[in-house]
Amino acid sequence: MSIPPRDQERADALRELLHHHAHQYYVLDTPEIPDAEYDKLFRELQELEEKYPALRTPDSPTQRVGGAIAEGFAKVRHKVPMLSIRTETDIEATGAQNFDGRVRRELESKEGDPPVEYVAELKFDGLAINLRYERGVLVQAATRGDGEIGEDVTQNIRTIGQIPLKLKGKDFPPVLEVRGEVYMRRDDFEALNESQREKIAKGAKNEKTFVNPRNAAAGAVRQLDPAIARQRPLSFYAYGWGEIEDGPAFETHYQVLQAMKAWGLPVSDRTVIAHGAEDLVKYHQAVGQARDSLPFDIDGVVYKVNPLALQRQLGFVTREPRWAVAHKFPAQEQLTTVESIDIQVGRTGKLTPVAKLAPVFVGGVTVTNATLHNEDEVRRKDVRIGDTVIVRRAGDVIPEVVAVVPEKRVAGAQEFVMPHTCPVCGSAAVREEGEADYRCTGGLFCGAQRKQAILHFAQRRAMDIEGLGEKLVDQVVEASVVKVLPDLYRLGLANLVALERMGEKSAQNLLAGLEKSKAATLPRFLFGLGIRHVGESTARDLARHFGKLDSIMDASVEQLLQVPDVGPIVAESLHAFFQQPHNREVIEQLRACGVHWEESEPVAQAPKPLSGKTVVLTGTLPTLSRDEAKDLLEAAGAKVAGSVSKKTDYVVAGAEAGSKLDKARELGVAVLDEDGLRQLLAS
Repeated sequence: MSIPPRDQERADALRELLHHHAHQYYVLDTPEIPDAEYDKLFRELQELEEKYPALRTPDSPTQRVGGAIAEGFAKVRHKVPMLSIRTETDIEATGAQNFDGRVRRELESKEGDPPVEYVAELKFDGLAINLRYERGVLVQAATRGDGEIGEDVTQNIRTIGQIPLKLKGKDFPPVLEVRGEVYMRRDDFEALNESQREKIAKGAKNEKTFVNPRNAAAGAVRQLDPAIARQRPLSFYAYGWGEIEDGPAFETHYQVLQAMKAWGLPVSDRTVIAHGAEDLVKYHQAVGQARDSLPFDIDGVVYKVNPLALQRQLGFVTREPRWAVAHKFPAQEQLTTVESIDIQVGRTGKLTPVAKLAPVFVGGVTVTNATLHNEDEVRRKDVRIGDTVIVRRAGDVIPEVVAVVPEKRVAGAQEFVMPHTCPVCGSAAVREEGEADYRCTGGLFCGAQRKQAILHFAQRRAMDIEGLGEKLVDQVVEASVVKVLPDLYRLGLANLVALERMGEKSAQNLLAGLEKSKAATLPRFLFGLGIRHVGESTARDLARHFGKLDSIMDASVEQLLQVPDVGPIVAESLHAFFQQPHNREVIEQLRACGVHWEESEPVAQAPKPLSGKTVVLTGTLPTLSRDEAKDLLEAAGAKVAGSVSKKTDYVVAGAEAGSKLDKARELGVAVLDEDGLRQLLAS
């Protein structure tokens, strides 16, 4: 059959492309495309070669396992080739059923015959390794390489604590080759990247962050300097074997794994025996549901025929065993393009850059938006409008842009510019010193922050508006009945009764609560405004120092810094808030609605007896509520903290005090009961 020129050119291009990406993935450990994209290209070449066998060349990626030998490592020829297994790309239950059907046909099973027995295990996303033990001692560790020849990485593998240097027991074979996966746990990966970011921030050269745990694990194993590998936290699971010399007479795959476990090798507890397609489907579904809660990355599960006699009977097709298959899950990473970068304003005023994407199916859903976190992340990843990017989504985690594919950047790709005004309300957006995020300063006016502002304003320790809970706030905001705080005091009975599930009695109770809340105190009103960094204690200090709200609103940063316990960050936040005309307008409207409080002349600040002291409350006190005790302590100048540390001066403990009391005793912190608290305050 003659090959059309177009198909010949496409096959040549695919071979070159796959060789390039295999080199990036296996040799340089810097993948440029997600696994799913590589698999897609690989399958396209496979289909062309199946259609036109003459296209299948000896150097085709389909004829090898993949991976070249890195310079600097000794070569190791595997006694038993490290072959790949077939991938089942049907991610539904039918993928397991298809495999079971193929196995039964090859075994010539008839209807009514017992189900085939399998071993089902996790498909780890790491680096395949062959461990060679002679007389129970680890003598060599090698990477898969091209399946025939790998790289000697023995010194690096010796640094992995989970891999025994000497096997347990005495019944192990004289020669045993263990096949398994070196991987990196997610928490270890995050800690490693955080350490890398710190090094980069300090100006370290030749340092980088890693795209994913697999990339980080591979880079660690293939370090020429074992001292560097030792610093990378790696883990290992065994799942198979190569050469076994004079070993016990095993009958099943599962027996070998259990023997390895007895010899001190780590074998996953999630490896199980399954009977027939029904059990395989259940395993695939159960692991899929647990996938995101696992401490490490997997991209599917593996099914293997359990009886070794049946494995031998089934044999191989080309270089893949007929008795095993990898059943994939939905890819968690895919390629797409950035069509624009918008700004999303959160409930607390945080401005987050969001990439608007060409729709892509990833993690089981179609994704069109992905977070870019903040301006620094956009700069670090160099994400531009028009770029091709790798997008990741795992479970319910918000999709994020992992990295840009530089070689796919189009001419004129537009750089991102962070706006310094809120796109929702037009107020200034500021980034405080030491903060990664810009925040809108129009808290009382900004539509994006409306629900949060109302709930904070109405809470018991602020304006204490009875009957105004979260569900009702959702209703009045979504119905556009309340757009700014003063609209609360303009609510009429007719507006409220018209709301879903709001009776006349409930409406009258809420109106009564609103009327009662008009008589406030200056500290409660200040706290209720929701100014960033201004808590109840700071609000009280401001009220005592200035006496009047207008004095606080007109104060300079320098004047605000004169207030006890008000530092530069709080002073800047207060000043920025009151400089926004929108916020001042809302305050004036609240006053016009009848919200009032007593004002006074500034009070000279007498030294407070507990200034500089940190107190932690735990348990239930006999007569004082937690809030009452906190008020008394803060009035005396103490800071009330939520956790016990070496800097804690006192712990006030009541009935059913828990771990905080234990921690206080461990650190030797003074512990008081309610009587002791009252004596401390009186003294």
